[in-house]
Amino acid sequence: MSEIIDQFYTPLLTEHGFVRDPDNQQYGSLGVCWKLSPEVGEGTYWTYGQKDLYDIKIHNFSFHEDFMLECSLPECLSITRYDSISGEELSPYRRLSAGCIKTFIGGYAPYKALIHKNIPIRSIGIEITPAYYEDYLKKLYPEAQINPVDAFRKIDQTSDFPEMSRLLTEIKDYRGEGIAAKLFYEGKVAEAVSMVVEYQKKHPDKPTHKLSQQDIESIQTVASYLSDHYASDIPLERLTQIACMGTTKLKTSFKKYYDCTITEYIQQRRMSQAEYLLTNTNLTIGQIAQTVGYSTSSRFAELFRKSTGLLPLEYRKTAQRK
Repeated sequence: MSEIIDQFYTPLLTEHGFVRDPDNQQYGSLGVCWKLSPEVGEGTYWTYGQKDLYDIKIHNFSFHEDFMLECSLPECLSITRYDSISGEELSPYRRLSAGCIKTFIGGYAPYKALIHKNIPIRSIGIEITPAYYEDYLKKLYPEAQINPVDAFRKIDQTSDFPEMSRLLTEIKDYRGEGIAAKLFYEGKVAEAVSMVVEYQKKHPDKPTHKLSQQDIESIQTVASYLSDHYASDIPLERLTQIACMGTTKLKTSFKKYYDCTITEYIQQRRMSQAEYLLTNTNLTIGQIAQTVGYSTSSRFAELFRKSTGLLPLEYRKTAQRK
């Protein structure tokens, strides 16, 4: 095993109920496959690492009960696509969403998330370490003026990165062996980094201004109102009155503080409540759609699948599985 797998992921996976599954060949043969202990959950966690430079991870598992994940990740830059997920990050709070490309900067603060029971975590991701982006890349390209940390931080979470999604799919579907496989993975990691750097160039930072304490309190008041009235059609004019702001300032300030639009914030609240109702009640899909604010079950189902990777009925059957 590579240094990064041996030193970090082996103890982490063992601690959370995974055991080595050497006979499982569903992914690339160079990697190490783990399976979740039956008493904890089901499914697999595949990893491949190259020395202390990078690792690749493919997740396809679920827990039998709601699971609080807490861990201190090593210093690294991570990029992942989630195809199915249900839960919330807690530091700071943010709903975990399927269908997005998400980056994470490890080594600065512990990662904490609540993973909902029975819903599969299906994802594919790449992590690179300082040995890769501070030493290896700089030795190869000493003249290059790039900051991979800033480039990864720029992405944060986006549903508009199709080229990265295709690259991760190619990694997931690859079944090569030997030196050819090592060269394939090495090339895809380098390609992923180049895509992240290029993404930063295409999306330059806009001038930002810090929010005043009064503006922050106004935005928090708007968010509290939205959390209580997410199922209603809320006129934007009402929110501007609550915030005592103009429309443009309200939109930009809300986005700056919560890192999502007002519409996205409302949808996150609706989807979280829908997950609860699907798991804990016998309401029909149509009743749940209306309860959380959608006039048609088809529109609700479309947005729910985009959020979790599952249709509402699939989610209910999976979440209520004993």
